[in-house]
Amino acid sequence: MVASLPKVVVTRRLPGVSPARLGTGAVLAAPPPDSPMPREELLRLVPGTAGILCTLADRIDAAVMDAAGPGLKVVSNYAVGVNNIDVAEAGRRGVRVCNTPDVLTQATADLGFALLLAAARKFSEAERALRAGKFAGWDPWGFLGVPVYGATLGIVGMGKIGSAVAVRAAGFGMRILYCNRRPLDSGRESVLRAEYRGLDELLAESDFVVLCVPLTGETRGMIGAERLGKMKPSAVLVNISRGEVVDEGALAKALAGGAIFAAGLDVYEREPAVHPDLLAAPCAVLLPHVGSATMETRERMGRLAAENMLAVLGGREPPCPVN
Repeated sequence: MVASLPKVVVTRRLPGVSPARLGTGAVLAAPPPDSPMPREELLRLVPGTAGILCTLADRIDAAVMDAAGPGLKVVSNYAVGVNNIDVAEAGRRGVRVCNTPDVLTQATADLGFALLLAAARKFSEAERALRAGKFAGWDPWGFLGVPVYGATLGIVGMGKIGSAVAVRAAGFGMRILYCNRRPLDSGRESVLRAEYRGLDELLAESDFVVLCVPLTGETRGMIGAERLGKMKPSAVLVNISRGEVVDEGALAKALAGGAIFAAGLDVYEREPAVHPDLLAAPCAVLLPHVGSATMETRERMGRLAAENMLAVLGGREPPCPVN
């Protein structure tokens, strides 16, 4: 009977997640909203639930777990990063945490390289000028960028997404440096044509720096004024990891003062807010967190998030466990 099915909360209407997808494995506590679920609504709905399928906008902490009660078995995140979930607290309570890796790797790497190109060649600034009616014909001094082909690319975080960015860079004849918690084995380095560097060395040598790290205590605020000062004045910074990795105020000052050439950002410190000085910077290409935004990718994320939750509720090992 439907009444005997475990109750779950889905915090937002998502591609690939539907009552039909949940099937006979769970029943929704309430229809998910079309916009982010307010925290008070989440706290109201979770008592007695066995599963929560959430997004990065939802903070799943001890208070939420307390409200859910001892029957909570799984928190399935519609994302790769799980910095919105207190994973340690979930582990102490025996609550499984799952995520959606791999399925968004290629789309996010595409977006990262697109930001690199757009920032290097001033695409956003040039398009704004054209739309504003300022295009008066070809100008030999107009919107001069920096070259991409044959340049040095530094990738901070050579995981799956970082490696996928490196593969794309090979087509542009780029020299590839990388920084990681630990160096890759020599075989993998050879395949990616990548050379290991410490972070400060990488920043100093690279023409382009792409951030692909998870958000941790170590990476929070990793790129601030001091490290921006180590970059070349002609360098471009791209962030497709988490906004909190970069000090936005320091980045805005670096751009305004010409300490670096440009930046391409898809993530922000206090989403959905963006630092006003970044909004005013013509040399910043700013996108609204669309790294995984293809319909195919988002549907695959939803299917995987639902499969993770249903597996745990059914007493099976989930496809993508975090703990």
